[in-house]
Amino acid sequence: MFVLDLKKTRFCVIFVDMGTLFIIGTPIGNLEDITLRALRILKEVDLIACEDTRITKRLLNHYKIDKPTVSYHQHSKVGKIDFLINNLKQGKDIALVSDAGTPGISDPGRMLVKATVEQDIKVEPIPGPSAVASALSVSGLATDRFLFLGFLPHKKGRQTLIKQIKDSKYPIALYESVHRIEKLLNELAGLDREIIVCRELTKKFETIYRGQPEEVLSKLQDDKIKGEFVVIISAK
Repeated sequence: MFVLDLKKTRFCVIFVDMGTLFIIGTPIGNLEDITLRALRILKEVDLIACEDTRITKRLLNHYKIDKPTVSYHQHSKVGKIDFLINNLKQGKDIALVSDAGTPGISDPGRMLVKATVEQDIKVEPIPGPSAVASALSVSGLATDRFLFLGFLPHKKGRQTLIKQIKDSKYPIALYESVHRIEKLLNELAGLDREIIVCRELTKKFETIYRGQPEEVLSKLQDDKIKGEFVVIISAK
């Protein structure tokens, strides 16, 4: 029989505080558009999870921040989330950034946030740039209420959303790619509503187009169509 003498036995119990997942908004174009707090957190964390490590490295190098990075994007498998969660459980602080703007807004970051919350690990927002907020701020529309649709689907369900846009009593904000911006404006042709299309926000060739859908399309075609777009559509 084995008898454990508690008087002669020493126990060493080590409690490890779990880390924090910081959700950090980064510039959507101009590298100066980052907060002092965001820079401080990026310097202090143990690991930075980013959509594209090459793009994030440009930002880090610009501000002379030397921290390890790991990719986390829409094609990442469950194992990558598990890897990040395990690091947080070991007490490591992690910053989550996207290529541009605020993670989790029309972005796969939400899956990591969801998994982190389910593990009772602290998630802390570090506010920063957002393309949709920037576009709404210069729209001149009443934006106390608006609908954000993210990127419209390419095919399935697209026409349903186009109808919803046309019938909406609230302003609509959405993202559109260079490959489909003309298609969208043609789909909205005849809609007696003001359209604001913001191209390359905060970048060198930032342009803001305003007018009816046909007018905006004509102005856009007069320029070289390139870049990323935020589209704001006034209420019905």
